[in-house]
Amino acid sequence: MTKMVAVTACIAGIAHTYMAKANLEKFAKKNGIEIKVETQGAMGMENKLSEAEIADADVVIFAVDTNVAERSRFDGKEILTVSTSEVVKDGEETIKKAIARINN
Repeated sequence: MTKMVAVTACIAGIAHTYMAKANLEKFAKKNGIEIKVETQGAMGMENKLSEAEIADADVVIFAVDTNVAERSRFDGKEILTVSTSEVVKDGEETIKKAIARINN
């Protein structure tokens, strides 16, 4: 099974952060992909990804509009960076782009 991890973070750290998380989870499930999403929002870092989860991931999605805390944790991983609004608008396309990163 394909495994992904993601980080979502918008400038305000409220709506788009959590809407992007929900869309990534929805469309990953629809496509048979295991995903865990860390949010970095107004409430701080939630659902923090472990080193093992990052290591096991085939690809990392950054759905962000601002800087990501502790970004060095993802060094050496295949990364797809998109805006939170892109994921909110079309989360399935984001999942497909991430799958394409794995297959290239």
